[in-house]
This record gives sequence, structure tokens and C-alpha cells, in this order.
Amino acid sequence: MPAAATTAVAGRSLRLTNLDKVLYPATGTTKGDVIDYYVAIAPALIGLAAGRPVTRKRWVEGVGTAAEPAPGFFRKDLEPDAPVWVPRVTYRHKERTNTYPLATEAAVLAWFGQLAALELHVPQWRVDTGGRRSNPDRLVLDLDPGPGAGLAECAEVARLCREVLEGMGLTAVPVTSGSTGIHLYAGLDGSTTSEQASAVAKELARAIEADRPDLAVSTMRKELRGGKVLIDWSQNNAAKTTICPYSLRGRPRPTVAAPRTWEEIDDPRLAQLQYRQVLERVAAGIDPMSPFGLRSSVDDDRLATYRSMRDPARTPEPVPADPPQLRTGEKIFVIQEHHASRPHWDVRLERDGVLASWAVPKGPPLETRSNRLAVRVEDHPLSYATFSGTIPTGEYGAGTVQIWDSGTYTAEKWREGEEVIVVLHPAASDSPGSPDSPGSSDGTGGLGGLDRRYALIHTGGKPEDEQNWLLHLMKEQPERTRAGGDDGAAQRLMREAGTASSVGSPQADTTGSAHPLTRSTLPAPMLATAGSAADLDREAGWRMEMKWDGVRAIAFTSASGEVTLLSRNGTDLTPAYPELAELADLAPPRSVLDGEIVALNGHGAPDFGVLQRRMNLSTPARVEAERERTPVHFMVFDALQLRAADGEPRRLLRAPYAERRAELEAQVGEGEFVHVPPVHGDDLEAAMRTSRGLRLEGVLAKRDDSHYTSGRRTRDWIKIKHERHQEVVVIGWRPRAENAVELASLLLAVPEDGRLRYAGRVGTGLRQADRADIPRALHSLERKTPPAGDIPAAIARDARWVRPTRVGEVRHAGPTRAGVLRQPVWRGWRPEVSAEEVRWEA
Repeated sequence: MPAAATTAVAGRSLRLTNLDKVLYPATGTTKGDVIDYYVAIAPALIGLAAGRPVTRKRWVEGVGTAAEPAPGFFRKDLEPDAPVWVPRVTYRHKERTNTYPLATEAAVLAWFGQLAALELHVPQWRVDTGGRRSNPDRLVLDLDPGPGAGLAECAEVARLCREVLEGMGLTAVPVTSGSTGIHLYAGLDGSTTSEQASAVAKELARAIEADRPDLAVSTMRKELRGGKVLIDWSQNNAAKTTICPYSLRGRPRPTVAAPRTWEEIDDPRLAQLQYRQVLERVAAGIDPMSPFGLRSSVDDDRLATYRSMRDPARTPEPVPADPPQLRTGEKIFVIQEHHASRPHWDVRLERDGVLASWAVPKGPPLETRSNRLAVRVEDHPLSYATFSGTIPTGEYGAGTVQIWDSGTYTAEKWREGEEVIVVLHPAASDSPGSPDSPGSSDGTGGLGGLDRRYALIHTGGKPEDEQNWLLHLMKEQPERTRAGGDDGAAQRLMREAGTASSVGSPQADTTGSAHPLTRSTLPAPMLATAGSAADLDREAGWRMEMKWDGVRAIAFTSASGEVTLLSRNGTDLTPAYPELAELADLAPPRSVLDGEIVALNGHGAPDFGVLQRRMNLSTPARVEAERERTPVHFMVFDALQLRAADGEPRRLLRAPYAERRAELEAQVGEGEFVHVPPVHGDDLEAAMRTSRGLRLEGVLAKRDDSHYTSGRRTRDWIKIKHERHQEVVVIGWRPRAENAVELASLLLAVPEDGRLRYAGRVGTGLRQADRADIPRALHSLERKTPPAGDIPAAIARDARWVRPTRVGEVRHAGPTRAGVLRQPVWRGWRPEVSAEEVRWEA
């Protein structure tokens, strides 16, 4: 660029001056270079800044040198001589009101460069055109190294934070800050307030500090920061801003807050990037923020269509003038019976500040065998949820509207334009219901006062059918009994673990009978005992397998080419994992195989948290949709029945492990989703190194001469993990102090000596959605008294107790002498494990 020019930038006329002025003396980078950078990087930056008030940090005379850095100054209010086309928003803070520019186009970024506004700082929330702040759509952690620490330590802390965030169901994207540290971003769904996001970030920071006090600190006290990394969670405060990704920094060299891949974070040569490097990366298609799910502009007014169809002077319907606003708390639903020219029911679900709406001509089905047409119609305002009355003749939708049922709902899945699965929670109501509905006469509404699980599935097909969906009452419904009592669950927990199984009888499976196993006589899986290297008898021969982080399954291939998958407790998993049907082509007919169903994370490693997306899906449509996003694999590691030399099936339960493995490797092939992982010899130390390198759970050591002991936990198989996991029985939950319906922590127990023993509480690792969904899921299990008797009074005071039937899993740092888990982190539910089976891991 010349030294001064009036030029067109992205269609805007902009006066650019002093373009040859050096702003970065160390590299000779000029104002013209800065403007060129911001124009070039605009496609990547604008999506991350749009809708956010921009605070600029300006260096009018340049940044100075490393020896004599020049101070910049912050500017919030829009400069008086700003071009008229620069979009702006007036925002009212607690103590002041500011007018900010909005970075919506490349020309605005070029204007920032003209002002020598090198750094662009934005909050984690956005505003609408009226200056109203929404909930944050991202969470950020600022990892700042103290004296004696550097980028390598920040990378180590980033990996720890990532693990916790992913355990909460949040995808973390790292950004080398362009200064000294790393920022971590995780997308939020807009249902979390800034205060809640700050609380979650603070809890995460403290948990990592407690786990790694040698490496991380969560407070800003300088005397505590030597050699450590500060996890600054306060950036989520609504009043705080953070350097925008892809912004330049006012450092001695023109470094950038650069989004990075996790492979780069793992590289010991990790360094901050300068602007030319960033431009080269983006030009090569390397933009880790691009799939981040952050919205790139201020939302369109989703009520525009609704308003265009109604005259507020002629209809009693609510017609708000303002754009929709996001609302915190439980999401509402309403079903309205609408007697218009064509009578129908309107099903409305709160979503992103409006009521997403479907017209159902025959009404919501109350039987699982019925599918009802549901036509997607325009979004309605939230205020429509309480509307009933008569729409005058001649107006759109003329006729009478009355509320058929209403309440709150839990969204299990919401794939825009494809599939929605919700559980409706009706409130006590005087709604009349329908003449043939169970709630028509007792004041409980059309749904009969029962929680109902529905799926809305888009039919696809021709363009003219774009608005057509199907509304289906799902076969698997929430438990509908609300009475207290434990149904004998505590007594069942007293049983000996491993002596019963709905898959098959251990005694029957270990007799060595010559009769082939069939689908109806499949054995229960053999179980391993937790241990360490000291538990391996060196006089015996051992082989090492990798430990997979998934769900155990026994597989059977029929003579006709069908595959059956049964879980540890006998649940038929076959419909949930259709891709594993390829096993029929890889194994002989009537084979019985033992393995683990896993899902892979972004590193290609099995991840139980990722697998949760595929668990408990109840319809083929849901399974197929999630299959595209989360394919599963079957790691086959043992053979219980394979083909003999005469071609007939041969039971291998009494054969030694070494023989079973040899037959497995000889007869079962490798597929796209089915794998026979290798055995790693008898060197435990080498196997553990391999496991760490592959980011696996640990190692399973198996005796060469061991038989397959169905349904029993033996010391012939020893599992040795890199970190401690523990199955736990959920016995209750504690609400957040500020929100009685949101979960703060789950209360845990482990059976011991014939009774349940309190094992602590867990709040870390829970996703924000879990904090609303889990209490709802546990509602039908409520009871008045605690299932365990040794719970501290301070914990029990505000606890909500549930029958001890549901099992989860946590990661922890070991139990205390009192049997309470240290630093537990929630990993997920274990639906394949019954409460009776839970025992302390060694």
C-alpha cells in the first residue's frame, strides 16, 4: 500500500494514512502491514467477534522495543470520527453506558488497523441490535505461566483442562495467546449465565489445582505462582474481555492469538506464532476454530415471519415488537388445541428464545404404535405459551385456541431440521385435554400427568414436503411410578457380586459341556480384578492386552449370518450398533466372541465419554443419525466358541487362554469396525508405555493357562490402569444453592460388607446439560430416607435421596481411610452394570 490513500476496502471507502509508519520496530512491520493482515484474516476472525462489543487497545506510536516497550491504551467508546458505516451498539454497564463498534466486516477491521488498534478484546457474550446481552456462547480459560514456568507447562495444564472439559461434554480449542500463555475455548449452548459459566470454570480450576498443586494454581496471588500456571477462570465474568482469536498482540514482535491443533500443543517445540505464519496457516486451510460451532453474526429475528402474518390491532395473540431473548432455567413446552378451519394440535417447544412449533392434525399420539404427521410452522414468541382465546375471522389461524397441556421438557437430542427427542414433564393443570386422553377428567392435562418421551423426525423427501415431520411416542418411556420406597434395592445390593447374570449362568457356562453355545445360552463375560504389577505371579506365564475404555459385549454370529450383541447384564445391544453387523463376514457362523465396544475421540483413542452419545438410543433413526457422527468399533479379545476342524462349532471355555487367542487370531478377520488387537507379550512395563502412547486406559494382564470363568471376577485377569476408576451407586443428589432444580453434585455409595457405604460426592466432569437433566431423570426414583447410613450431616442436610439402582463411573485420586473418594470426576453412566455388581476396585 502507498503511504496514504483513500481506498475501497470490501466495498467501503476508507481514508488510510501513514501506512509506512513502523508499529513493530523489531520486525519493521508497518501500519500498512497491519491493515493488510486484518483484511486478509477477516474471514476467520469476524465469525469469532461478530455481535460482541469490541474494546480496542491502541499503540499510536508503535509498540516500542523489548528493552523499552511503549504503553498502549484501551478504548471502549467509539471514536467520534468513526465512519458512519461502522456498526455500533450502545451497552449499559452497571455504572456507565458505552457505545462500542462491532466487527462485522473486513472494512471495520481495516479501520481498526488505521487507528493502530492492534489488540481487539471481546467478551464471551454477544448483544442484539438493541444492546441487550445474551448468555455467553463460550467458556474460556486463560492459562498464564508464572515465573519459572513457560509454554510447555501451559500445554500440560491445557491437556488436563481439556480432559475435564470433554468429560463435561465440551469440545476444547486451544489458542496460543500471542503473549506468554494459552487460552482454551469451549462452546456453550446459550442456556448458561455468565455467573454459572464462571462458577463452572472456577470449580474446574480448583479441581486441577487440587490434583496437580505442583503445576497449577487457581488464585492470582503472586507468591503462589512461581513455577506454576495460573488457570484464570475469571475471564468468564460478564464484565471481562479476552483477546479475540486471530487478533494481533502489542508485543515486541507481531504475534497473534492463534488457534492451534492439539497435535501442535503436544509438540515440545510449541511457540507463539507471528502474523505471517498465521496467514499461511489459514490460507492452507488450517483453522481449528472453524468447526467450533460459534455463531458468526447477530442472530436473525426468528419472530419476523410470525409478525408478518399477524396484525396486533386485530388479533388477541401476543405480537411482541422486540427480537426474541434467550431465557435461563428449565425449558417450557405447551400443546394447544386449535379449532381453526382445520382442527389440529400445536406442539411448541422453547428453543433459542422462541417456541419452535409443529401443527399436528391428529394430536400427539398416546400409543407407541402411532406416528402422527407434524407440520413445522413459524416460530412463536414465548408469551404464546399462556395464550388461549379466539382469533377473529379473517385473521391468520382464525378459530379458538385452548391449552391442552403444558409444563417443562428435557431435550435428549436436537438436530436442527433432522430429529428432536424430548421428554415432556407436564405440570399439574386444569387443561381439559382431549375426550379420549387419560387426562381429560382429572385435571392433569392431555398427557395424563405422566412424563412422555417423544421423537420428532423430519421425513425428508420432496422439496414441497420440507415442513413435514413425524411425531412418535417412543417405546422406551420414563418410569411412571412416583411413590417412595427402595423396592428392595438395598437388600439386593447385599448379594454376592458376580453370582447371577441375566446373560447366562456361570455354573452352566463353565462345565465344559460339549453342547455348542447358542444365542439363548450365551455366557456372561469373565471379569478382571484391579491390581498392580505386584499382583502378577512371575512363576506363571502372562500376556498383556490393552485395556479398552468402552462397553463390554458378548457377540454371537448365527448360521444365517445375523449378529447378536449382549451387554454385561444381558441387554440386547444389537440394534444400537448396526455397523458391527460386519462381524458376520469376519467370523465363522455360530462363533461366540468377547470384546469391547468403543468410540474414538479426536486423537483416535477410545473414549467412554464419546461412547455415551451412542448409548441408550431407542430408534433406528436416532441410531443412524448419531452413527454418522460417532461410529463405534468392536475390539475382539477372546473367543468362547469357534469352528473346529470338522467345521462344527467348538466351545473354548475350558481351553487355556493361549489356545483361545491363537484360535481367535486364526479364524477372525479384521474389518472396518471390527478389530482383533494384538497381544503385547509378557513385558508389563513395555505394555504400559505402549498404552500411554496410545492414550488408552491401561493394560489387562491374562494368565496363559487360565480358563474362561463366565460371570466371575478372578485374579487370572488383572487390570492395571494409568488412573483410578470406580463404579459407584448413585444414592442422591444435592441442588445448587442458587437454583433448587439444578444439580450441584451426585452422592455416591459402594456396597461393602453387605450394606451401602457412602463414598463421597462428585460435581466435576458433569456437563452443564447434565445439571438439569439428571435431577429430572432421577425424579421417579425419589425416596425420603438415605440409602446409606454414614453420610455427613452437612452433606445430608439438603440432599435429595433416590433408590440405589443406577450405576455410574468416576475417575478419582484414591479413597481416604474413611472410604470417601478423593477428587472424583464424573465419567458417565454405566447402564450395563447393575447396582448389585458394584464393588471397590483394589
